[in-house]
Order: sequence, then C-alpha cells, then structure tokens
Amino acid sequence: MDYAKYIPHPKTKFLRVKCSGCGNEQIIFSAPATSKVKCLVCEKDLAESTGSKLKLKSKVISILE
Repeated sequence: MDYAKYIPHPKTKFLRVKCSGCGNEQIIFSAPATSKVKCLVCEKDLAESTGSKLKLKSKVISILE
C-alpha cells in the first residue's frame, strides 16, 4: 500500500525568481505577503498579495523544496 499519498505536504514553497528590470535572482516565499515583494537591487515589484494567493510579476527560475 502506498502511504505517501496520506502524508500531508505543505502548499507553500520557496521560489527563485528573476527580476525583469535588472536580472537579479531572488528567493521569495510563495505564501501571500502583507505587502508587495520588491527586488533588492532595483526595487521593482516582483509579486503582490491578492489576499489568498501571491500574484507573481516576475519569471520563476526554479521551485525549491
């Protein structure tokens, strides 16, 4: 019997995203933030909270597990 399907897995992950403005790669958390997530270099918006989900405004390079 495959018990792996009964083990709960988190719905949130860490994402490596790339800023479309300056090309900086940054790691962000996929859970909704209370404010906008900005690039650490050029301060362009990378993501914003929509209440229940995070709306990405940048390209996801990889998903870290």
